Amino acid sequence: MILIKLGGSIITNKEKPLSARKKTIDDITKSLRKIKEPVIIVHGGGSYGHYWSVKYDMHTKERKYDIRGVSIIKNSMIELNKIILDSLLKNKLNPYALPPTDFMSGNKPILNKIKEIEKIAKSGLIPVTYGDALWFGKNKTYILSGDKIMTHFAKILKPRLCIFALNEDGLYSDLKSKKLISELKGNIPLMSENKMDVTGGMTRKVEEAVKISKMGTNVFFVNGKKPERIVAVVKNREFKGTMFRGKRNG
Repeated sequence: MILIKLGGSIITNKEKPLSARKKTIDDITKSLRKIKEPVIIVHGGGSYGHYWSVKYDMHTKERKYDIRGVSIIKNSMIELNKIILDSLLKNKLNPYALPPTDFMSGNKPILNKIKEIEKIAKSGLIPVTYGDALWFGKNKTYILSGDKIMTHFAKILKPRLCIFALNEDGLYSDLKSKKLISELKGNIPLMSENKMDVTGGMTRKVEEAVKISKMGTNVFFVNGKKPERIVAVVKNREFKGTMFRGKRNG
């Protein structure tokens, strides 16, 4: 079982509202045909969901946000999700659309529903879900990030690998020279944030990757513009990126 997160920064142009990178998406989905084991895909919101989240000042904290904003965010995520589903179908794969309301209750994952997703993936279908605006209860809503979904899934499904496809080669020890960290050790490095990203951007990805690695699962950050690196990770080949080595406590 492989979990793959397609970051919003790789599947959309975050500098231009509501702009999908369709060629990049097609290149990634085409490469997934080379993976011969069950896959679950999670994707971010990029210039779709994040754009509207900023516009309506909606965040990951459960609050009474503007219901118009909630509606528009959800609609935009369905639009982006459809682009990814269409790309998978075009490349002869069998996506299974899975809105996060199918496996979340408020801000809690539903155990048996997530275990069902594993069965779906093992059948040959590819479950595809995404970060979204969700109902919390008592007229409150919140943003569930795709990165947080990865952690929920990893905790319950214990995948062989988790892969985050980014708009960069991985994590850098120095941004100017772009010296790549091949394996993360010690403290979490400080990250610069994209102003459009209300879910925490790279910092959130690193935090969730560390959580997942502590569960015992290896986590990889790779450049989604070079999808052969995703395949290289899955096939245990030499690759360029950053690895968070899985290490169980105790």
